[in-house]
Formats: sequence, structure tokens, C-alpha cells
Amino acid sequence: MRIEVWSDVVCPWCYIGKRRLETALSNFEHADEVEVLWRSFELDPETPADATGDLADHLAAKYGGGREAAVSMMDRVAEVARGEGLHYRFDIAQRSNTVDAHRLIHFAADHGLQGEMKERVMDAYFTEGAATNDRATLAKLAADVGLDADDALAALKSDRYIDEVRTDEAMARELGINGVPFFVIDRAYGVSGAQDADRLLEVIREAWAESHSTPN
Repeated sequence: MRIEVWSDVVCPWCYIGKRRLETALSNFEHADEVEVLWRSFELDPETPADATGDLADHLAAKYGGGREAAVSMMDRVAEVARGEGLHYRFDIAQRSNTVDAHRLIHFAADHGLQGEMKERVMDAYFTEGAATNDRATLAKLAADVGLDADDALAALKSDRYIDEVRTDEAMARELGINGVPFFVIDRAYGVSGAQDADRLLEVIREAWAESHSTPN
């Protein structure tokens, strides 16, 4: 079974969804036969490559309502995240363009460490205030999961893996995905949003049963 997950590394609900998927799989009887593949999705591809600044101010400008409303919204999301064992630090989170982070995750996939890289980048962004649009920072995160930092930095300084990112995004459009996280199971079932672990497990079991049923 293959589960493809379209998500962005700066999407708070995507990290929550990642944890809920992990919880679901920990309770799935055939988890050792499941491949999880992380697909690229940019929530805001127009974010400048060198974007900096306070996240609350950016959200206030984007959605309106002022800084207080933005902080309140982030507090509500952080409370949900705590229920999944995640401790968001929106107060130090930095606005980031994410294309290089997605390229790095594809680089890691070529070395069998895609899941580990995805986790490390999201953790760095949400809990450490890391500048995940900075290539030197990303190279250090690559080293954290056992990749060669110099090789990672060289890949990021080139145009490698940009085609893989764009292919993922094109697939999302073809599948009608316009919000993340989005889970696609064996290209037969789709689950939109950070659904509860029980709901994800229910769909995973249904997909497994269908793909392993014996024809009459």
C-alpha cells in the first residue's frame, strides 16, 4: 500500500496531520507493508525567497483582523498541536518560501531518508524558529538526519530537484488538490485535511480490504 501526502513544511495543520497519520499507522495491522511518500505543495509560492519577518504580522496582513486576531488564531492551532505532542513556537517562526525545503526532501528521498528529512524540517520550523528558506540552514538540517551537508548544499545551489517539486504540484492540480494536508491512498482513496487518527485508520483499513479482497 502506498500513501501519498501532499503537504507544505510551514503548514501547521500538515504537521498535525503527519502526527495523526503516524498514530493511525501505529494501530494498523499491516503498517510494515505501507509506504508513505511525501509530495511537495507550496501554500504560498509567491513568498519571496529571502522573506523574513514576524509571522503574526504577515498573517494579519493576509487575512485581516489585526495582529491580535492572528495571534489568537495561532494560539488555537498550537493548542490542537499540543494534543498531538507538538509544541509550536509561532512567536519565533519565520516566514519562509518553501521550494528549497521541498527540493531538500526530494534529495533526502534519493538517499532513503525522505520521512526523516520531512520531520526534521518541520520540527525546525515550528519549534526552533529555523529559517527554512536559508540554504545553509537546510544543509545543517540534512546533516542532522545523516546526510552529507556539503552534498545537500551543492544540490540546493543547483537547480536539482526543482522538476520533482513541480511534478508533485502538477499531480496535485490533476487530482484536484487545492488544500493541504491531503492524503491519497493507492490512488483510490483521498482524505482532505488533518483528520483524526481514527478516521485515517478507518480509510486505510477500507483501502487495504478492497485491494486485498478475493474476487468471487
